[in-house]
Amino acid sequence: MSNNPRDRWNSRFSSDEYLFGTAPNAFLANQKSRLAAGHRVLSIADGEGRNGVFMAQQGCDVLAVDFSSVALAKSQALAAERNVKINTLEVDHNKWTPDPDTYDIVVAIFVQFADPELRSKIFSDIKSALKPGGLLLMEGYRPEQIEYGTGGPPHAENMYTEEMLREAFSDLDIIELKSYDAEIDEGPGHAGLSALIDLIAIKS
Repeated sequence: MSNNPRDRWNSRFSSDEYLFGTAPNAFLANQKSRLAAGHRVLSIADGEGRNGVFMAQQGCDVLAVDFSSVALAKSQALAAERNVKINTLEVDHNKWTPDPDTYDIVVAIFVQFADPELRSKIFSDIKSALKPGGLLLMEGYRPEQIEYGTGGPPHAENMYTEEMLREAFSDLDIIELKSYDAEIDEGPGHAGLSALIDLIAIKS
C-alpha cells in the first residue's frame, strides 16, 4: 500500500460501505440545539459526510473539507440521498488555510490523523476561522484509546488530553471540557469502548 496518506485514506474509503457509518457522531448529535438554520459551518476532516450532512439537515451552510476525494464523493452521494446540499473541498491541511473570521461553528471530530506539528497548525486555523462569538465543537481520543484499539491510529502523540486542549485553546472561552469512556458504534472504523474527550468553546 502507498505511503501517501491521501492514497491510504482513498483506499480505506473505497468500499461501498461507509467506514464510520452514516449516522452523525453522538457528541455532535447531542449538540443539535446549537445548530441553527443559516449558521455557516466548517467541518474539518469530514470524511464520508456523516457529520456534515447531519448539520446540513439542520439548515446549516456547511463546508466539509477532507483530503480524500473518495470520501468527499461519498459525502455528496449521502447528501443527495438525504435531499440536502453540502459544500465539499479537497484540502491538504499542511498547505490549506481557511478564511479568517468566517464561520459561526467549526466542528472537528476525531482529527486524529494529525501529528503534533500538523495538529498545532490545524488548531491555529480553527481559531482563526471562527467569527468572534463563534463556536468550536471538538471530540477526539485520549491516549488510553491505544489500549482499547477500537478506532484511531496507534500513535499516542496524536491523541488529546485535557491539559493539552486547555492550553491550546486558552484564548477561547471553554464552556465544556470533559474526558470519559463510552461505547461507540460508528461503522467498522469506530466500534467498541473508547477513550473520549469533548471540547466546547467560544471565540471571544
